[in-house]
Amino acid sequence: MTGRGMGSIETACKLARLLQPSTVVLEDVDLIGTQRHMQAVDANALLFELLNQMDGLADDCDVLFILTTNRPDILEPALAARPGRIDQAIEVPLPDADCRRRLLELYGRGLTVEVDNWDGLVARTEGVSAAFIRELLRKAAVLSAVESTKGDLVVRDSHVEEALEELLVAGGDLTKSL
Repeated sequence: MTGRGMGSIETACKLARLLQPSTVVLEDVDLIGTQRHMQAVDANALLFELLNQMDGLADDCDVLFILTTNRPDILEPALAARPGRIDQAIEVPLPDADCRRRLLELYGRGLTVEVDNWDGLVARTEGVSAAFIRELLRKAAVLSAVESTKGDLVVRDSHVEEALEELLVAGGDLTKSL
């Protein structure tokens, strides 16, 4: 669940119990699970509903909760630190060079990409997220489409360079890490 779906925590958990074994995924749980002194009123009610649902699962209930966040530092201790609620935290690191190369291949599928120096591109994307690489190729494809007069969409070095400039310079460090 994400966005508006967060308001359906009770319904989703009832469904998960009926369909068990099941998994409930709450994307960006920090939107409702921030420390209480930092919360809006609506988020507070949603957090309490989530806590109630997680506590209300019987020992024989086979429901797994997966909570994602980019901000573990602001999570409410009642959610993040109480034994039995969060059993394991897994940090997903930024992609290394090999992973960035594979992500460029993955997000380049369906495109004609003619880049002269793949190693240089991989090196220049040090410290970026997978989402950044996806957006880099999307922007480069858009730039190619705008430039194309014959309908031939070919992503070239110039498109990737312009997209990198736009994302790294205009977006800055925050865009790079997100």
